[in-house]
Amino acid sequence: MRAPLAISMGDPAGIGPEIIAKAWARRAEAGLPPFFATGDARAISAVWDGPVAAITHPEMATAVFEAALPILTVEDGGEIVPGSPDVEGARCALRALELAAGLARSGAARALVTGPVSKVQLYQIGFSYPGQTEFVAERCGIAGENAVMMLAGPDLRVVPITTHVPLAAVSGLLSIDLLVAKGRATARGLMRNFGILNPRIAFAGFNPHAGESGAIGREEIDVIAPAVAQLRAEGIDASGPFAADTMFHARARVTYDAALCCYHDQALVPLKTLYFDDGVNITLGLPIVRTSPDHGTAFNIAGKNVAEPGAMIAAIRMAGEAAERRAAADDA
Repeated sequence: MRAPLAISMGDPAGIGPEIIAKAWARRAEAGLPPFFATGDARAISAVWDGPVAAITHPEMATAVFEAALPILTVEDGGEIVPGSPDVEGARCALRALELAAGLARSGAARALVTGPVSKVQLYQIGFSYPGQTEFVAERCGIAGENAVMMLAGPDLRVVPITTHVPLAAVSGLLSIDLLVAKGRATARGLMRNFGILNPRIAFAGFNPHAGESGAIGREEIDVIAPAVAQLRAEGIDASGPFAADTMFHARARVTYDAALCCYHDQALVPLKTLYFDDGVNITLGLPIVRTSPDHGTAFNIAGKNVAEPGAMIAAIRMAGEAAERRAAADDA
């Protein structure tokens, strides 16, 4: 029997508890594999009146999954008020993340799905990572630069080569070694998590019109093109750099399996425009499967029963499918 998936609840004052509960309620129609949540069970009961089952070990989750949402409780998060985050909630979110990541790393859970957290609150309790991706990578013994954040929708996958940095700093951060490392990790991730045997990766240019042969910038000539050439020499089907403003229409999207973009918004604007309600963040380069819904805590709507669970459902489904592909490959 396959182990269940672990879902860290995220900030208890955000929409994480609500969308996890709604995902469980739609488990049959969505075809979701068994999962359990880690966090404060009161955060679920504050926004949902459905059945909950307290468990003490992941093995218990599968047995109760059809009848109730299994929850592996961590220490309580203080007073929980949907829409009103505080540092106690942040501590609870971090404990839930640590527990779920550890269970996935040990094999007690076969994948990790992370609910949305508030980095503003986490920073107040000493959290020193740019995001959950880097935290999970460290817990898995992987250097942060070797963990690749991919955002995925039904027919678009994007990888931001740089993530949460000022736009003015991006050019100085781009290097041939960085692009090659991200390209390798992306190609491996597409094979391992998505079952794509010969992945095609396309690089977006940094400047408008991909620099127009150096007329409006040399990053394409000095950094991106040499990185593409090195990846191709290694047998990876890499192409580019392409003008970013023509990479994301429907005809262009069928020519590659993932687009690597120079900076955060270059990648996330097209993905969120197309798939705002069902985009998934999947981390490549880890020894475990990790996904998350591609949205934040949405404190402004927490507790109002209007949060859409589509992205959480997609994240759970993608985690289960990736875990199955990995298991099948390992068995073979």
